[in-house]
Order: sequence, then C-alpha cells, then structure tokens
Amino acid sequence: MMFYRSFFPRDVFSQLDRLHSQLSHAFEGSPNIRGAEGGFPAINLGTTERSVEIHAFAPGIDPASLDVQIDKGVLTLSGERKTEERAEQTTIHVDERFSGEFRRVIALPDDIDATAVSARYSDGVLQISVPRREAAQPRRITIQ
Repeated sequence: MMFYRSFFPRDVFSQLDRLHSQLSHAFEGSPNIRGAEGGFPAINLGTTERSVEIHAFAPGIDPASLDVQIDKGVLTLSGERKTEERAEQTTIHVDERFSGEFRRVIALPDDIDATAVSARYSDGVLQISVPRREAAQPRRITIQ
C-alpha cells in the first residue's frame, strides 16, 4: 500500500494529518524517568566499568541554554530551543522541528561519583560522562 501526502494546503488529508500531529504534541506529557521514546532531545545511554556515558542529540541549541544537574542519583537535562525566525508571508506546510522548553530525567546507578561529572557539547551532541566511584570499580586480587 502506498500513502499519498501532499505538502500543499488544499489537500484535506495533509491538513488532517498536520492537525492530528499538533494536537498530539499539545497533549503530550513530559518524558518519564525511563526516558520514554520520542522525548527531546534523543539520547543514547551506556555504561562502562568506569563510567556512565550519555549522549544527547540537540542540534541547533546554544550550549549556554542547556542545564545539567545531578541530585540524589537523578540526572536532569533541560533547556529551550528557540523558535526559528520566519518571513511574515511564509506559509508553513510542514513543521517537524521541535521548539520550546524540554526536560529529560535519567535515573543513575548508585555507584556514581556526582562530584566528577564532565559535559561537552560539540556538533549538536552533548556528551555527559558520569564516572563511577573508585571503590565500585572492579579490581584484580592477587593470590598469595
């Protein structure tokens, strides 16, 4: 089956699709603590023996507008993407880029060292590295 979608305003199905998308976006709640799919910014999260690594994909956002906090083992990433300036006579047919305030909340493991967190923003990707406490890292025990 092939779906037809026109980007011109006289197509009723295109208008209904856009209206449905706008209504869905208006009534969405904020992402839950597990980082529900579809939240902004999209994130990748992984662990190593030495750290928890988080990559947040947030292109076009001023790094100064991002706020990263850790409190009681919960990392909160929040900020705002400004609405793009458009010419007054521009008729928008499709607007899929998210704008507005956002917030992502991630539960971290108990063995992290919240005093040594580092964050770096490059090419639209925010990389947050949360090291694990030295006592929690695996170590080899010498047999005598």
